[in-house]
Amino acid sequence: CFLVILQYGSTDGVGVPHIPHTARIVGGKNATAGSWPWQVSMHHDDAHLCGGTVINTEWVLTAAHCIITGSNPNEVNRTVSQIIVHPDYNKGTRFNNDIALMKLSSPITYSTYIRPVCLAANGSLFYNGTRVWATGWGQPLVAHDVLQEVQIPVIGHNECGCYYTTYNLANVTSAMICAGELGKGICQGDSGGPIQYRQGAQWIQAGIASFGVPCAIGFPEVFARVSYFQLWIMNQTGGTNVSFVESTSSGTDPDSSFVCSVVTPTNTTTAPNTTASSPGSRTVSSELAFVGTVAMILLMPLLA
Repeated sequence: CFLVILQYGSTDGVGVPHIPHTARIVGGKNATAGSWPWQVSMHHDDAHLCGGTVINTEWVLTAAHCIITGSNPNEVNRTVSQIIVHPDYNKGTRFNNDIALMKLSSPITYSTYIRPVCLAANGSLFYNGTRVWATGWGQPLVAHDVLQEVQIPVIGHNECGCYYTTYNLANVTSAMICAGELGKGICQGDSGGPIQYRQGAQWIQAGIASFGVPCAIGFPEVFARVSYFQLWIMNQTGGTNVSFVESTSSGTDPDSSFVCSVVTPTNTTTAPNTTASSPGSRTVSSELAFVGTVAMILLMPLLA
């Protein structure tokens, strides 16, 4: 197994891309080279499996469920010398504490195309509706595929939990953060990758792609909440040269007044379904029936 660090951007400092992002919403479009210099592609048997992020010269952050551990002219290859999965992964509820660290066999050298991301510090706030960016390659990865980016809203803890408990899918814990909307989001192969938020000139990683109901049908995707794990990350890495930044949200969080009732997002795509739903329209219940024939709740990626 080996790790490929794709040098996909250039920066002037931690969490600061040299190539500026536009203000447009990108629905799964090609990312501009220079946009996300901390993005990592984890490979297994010469194929992309999961994403990750560079947090310093020696460590990569990813999802616990990805643990197994690529050509781009700007890539740097590193094998992994140590893998640390959170000791409480899956404890208490499925997918809880879905976070892992990988120590590289040798330090990387920062360059025009590779730099670390800032991590959300304990106490960071991401209110319902906050716009964040998700990045990843999805699956399968074919030759010359380009990193994709999409802007999606944060879905508050109460609202997100309502979706998942209504259909008895999962418990959304305080170690998780949710984001996504109809037609925009993440799917297989994007696990372990980041959602990131711009604060001033810096980009702050808020979450690590964990699980969801495939794909972008209006159900929130769920991410490990990076700020929740600040102490654990610092303890495992020695805290050296890992940048934590407290993210703030102003005003009142709309999620604080959210009241859970039956929520039924509708998917307007024509993907297959196993119920009698009319073509081109599928309710959550029919989507869940379809997913149930594959792997219950989607683990991104679907690991065989």
